Amino acid sequence: MYAERPSRLDGAVVWSRLESGPGPVMPVLPDGCMDLLWTDGRLLVAGPDTHAQTPGDGPAARYAGVRFAPGAAPAFFGVPAHELRDLRVDLTDLWPAQDVRRLAERITDAPDPVTELEAVALRHAVDRPPPDPLLRAVVDGLNAGRSVAATADAVGLGARQLHRRSLDAFGYGPKTLARVLRLQRALAHVRAGVPYAQAALAAGCADQAHLAREMRDLTGLTLGAYAALANSETPEPSGSSTIA
Repeated sequence: MYAERPSRLDGAVVWSRLESGPGPVMPVLPDGCMDLLWTDGRLLVAGPDTHAQTPGDGPAARYAGVRFAPGAAPAFFGVPAHELRDLRVDLTDLWPAQDVRRLAERITDAPDPVTELEAVALRHAVDRPPPDPLLRAVVDGLNAGRSVAATADAVGLGARQLHRRSLDAFGYGPKTLARVLRLQRALAHVRAGVPYAQAALAAGCADQAHLAREMRDLTGLTLGAYAALANSETPEPSGSSTIA
């Protein structure tokens, strides 16, 4: 069963899947986010995705995660987002192994691993620089449907500067981020039962055919297949629970 709630960490979401339910599992779709994951004694990092990931865990696996807003995780983990693009890595690859093992044991032994994982993230965030407000402005502009050029002008960056900053912050360039955010807007409408053509226009696609192409390119799914899965199970958090 999947559950999520807003985190006390600014802009983040805390989620969990502590037991598996019957039926198909939703694929993890690109959303521009990165996650800190705990799963049965391990701590991992899920990098930003450019395509759908299929959860590869067994039926007994337990997961908890802190999903960071787009652009917020690189400062927390201390690594540019593009180095983790489409990857799931052990946190020991990024932080001292002894510290990671100690944190993983603390979370595993806690009465509530979800709450303890969030507490670990909050404590670590105190010593890290806050997310760059310019990056939040980039996300807000693109998510509002503004063009990449207009967004760059609004934040005072040239096209090359924006692209370089986006690679470090989001894992890919602003055009890809804009596509990912637009797809997520459309799928939110689809999950709410909005007809595909209306969902496409509301999200900023030219028409339903445009949305269908973006869906196939970014996820490998058709709109119909996604809607059927969404109706059969509470969706997994994007960018979260696949282990390479």
